[in-house]
Amino acid sequence: MPAEFSLQANVIDLFANTIAPAVVHVAAGRIQAIEPTGAAEPDPGLPYALPGFVDAHVHIESSLLIPAEFARLAVVHGTVATVSDPHEIGNVLGVAGVEFMLESGRQVPFKFCFGAPSCVPATPFETAGAEITAQDIEQLFQNPEIGYLAEMMNWPGVLNRDAGVMEKIRLAQQYGRPVDGHAPGLRGADAQRYAEAGISTDHECFTAEEALDKLAVGMKILIREGSAARNFDALIDLLPEHHEHMMFCSDDKHPDTLVLGHINQLVQRAVARGQDVLQVLRVACRNPVEHYRLPVGLLQIGDPADFIVVDNLTDFNVRQTYLDGALVAENGATLIPAVPGRVVNNFHARVVGAQEFQLPTPTAGQATIRVIECFDGQLITARHDLPARTVDRLVVPDAAQDILKLVVVNRYQPAPPAVAFIRGFGLKRGALASSVGHDSHNITAVGCDDESLARAVNLVMEAQGGLAAVGSHREELLLPLPVAGLMSEKDGYGVAASYAAIDALSRQLGSPLGAPFMTLSFMALLVIPSLKLSDKGLFDGEAFRFVEAVV
Repeated sequence: MPAEFSLQANVIDLFANTIAPAVVHVAAGRIQAIEPTGAAEPDPGLPYALPGFVDAHVHIESSLLIPAEFARLAVVHGTVATVSDPHEIGNVLGVAGVEFMLESGRQVPFKFCFGAPSCVPATPFETAGAEITAQDIEQLFQNPEIGYLAEMMNWPGVLNRDAGVMEKIRLAQQYGRPVDGHAPGLRGADAQRYAEAGISTDHECFTAEEALDKLAVGMKILIREGSAARNFDALIDLLPEHHEHMMFCSDDKHPDTLVLGHINQLVQRAVARGQDVLQVLRVACRNPVEHYRLPVGLLQIGDPADFIVVDNLTDFNVRQTYLDGALVAENGATLIPAVPGRVVNNFHARVVGAQEFQLPTPTAGQATIRVIECFDGQLITARHDLPARTVDRLVVPDAAQDILKLVVVNRYQPAPPAVAFIRGFGLKRGALASSVGHDSHNITAVGCDDESLARAVNLVMEAQGGLAAVGSHREELLLPLPVAGLMSEKDGYGVAASYAAIDALSRQLGSPLGAPFMTLSFMALLVIPSLKLSDKGLFDGEAFRFVEAVV
């Protein structure tokens, strides 16, 4: 049982919308009393006590850390809870993967709210390692630790009132769970029909106009700023009018950036732009707790003692983080001890030959290829039809024009790789490969030549999961991810350092992207347009059909 203690600070009340000096009394893990000192204005000599931050939508797997390690890093930045979709490990291991995440999360003092994945597999156009059915979802809802139906990515199924999709939503409503949305670009009447089906949130808005359409039909909007997609600048100015209906989230957060900060950074940025601090903190702290009915205290008498102490309301430097009255982080150091994690996986390794990535031209003469274009900080892609560079009737990469080869290799069963071309990665030599490949997590690789691609893919195969960067025989780095091919069970700070090293090598190979491996992981995400590559082939996300790489 946490010790009794009292703490004097400028206490932020997000219900009364006040900031005033008071003494907070904690015992038995709860706020027993808050005694005002009588002063009406904040005392500049005191720190500030406020509810802890909540990441309203994050895939813990994206941190490359198991939940217990994620928590150790997150509490340093004042995060006390996450709303976490275990969709990634669900695609690899099914319900057993979700149960692994719950098990790991229970080992540490942190408030994880895991959802029941709604779209496993995400589409029928890729090979996943498992399926989560409506029956599985109902089984998961028997567990009170499963707090919501995770993002409903099959928005066409919702609009068309597909029976299987609607059954999952009906189960969520039957068991009193909110339903998360995922509908990039949906506006107007389509957004209204999506919301009318019972979808309560969306974190995919990349314009203010889209967010306003969804707010108008009653949806909550999550401002997303993670390691891949960044929509903060596009949406933050909606906060003054709509702060009661907005939240902050990261969606995907790589370990090197998690070491530096989390939701605290979004709070700091919003206040620096002139947003009202109480409105910003409502978005960061109160709204997720109320929407998802999280067992997280909000610094009210009788609440669980989940709160943080910060130096000031400008830089939000976190002095202490408390969960259920226990001090879990102080002055930049985690106080949560590391716990051993077990390894679970679903991976059938094989040796891949460079010749498997060859792409012949169907006819003599000039060929035209469909080229994916990726964008830094975005999940969407563009499509271009461009002249192919050919050698001996084979279409080959053209690094000088930033046209590289993109491949996806099935990691669940033997199958020929899918091959296409991409620009935007900027590699001048070598290749990158990853077993983190949304949503089915086959091996995705990008490279300047077939030999480098094969070497990078085989490094991942040998480790049965990981990230690999290959330049020459003396330029090879591998970050093993033995847990489902998605996560490491090792110390989070060590994983962050290893990730930073392999990320740095990708830049040495020429990539200008802010997070090359994060961008690579989304090149197989078929539910985000426009052109993506699955293990089954090149997929047009707007026409919703496969197309040939060579036109």
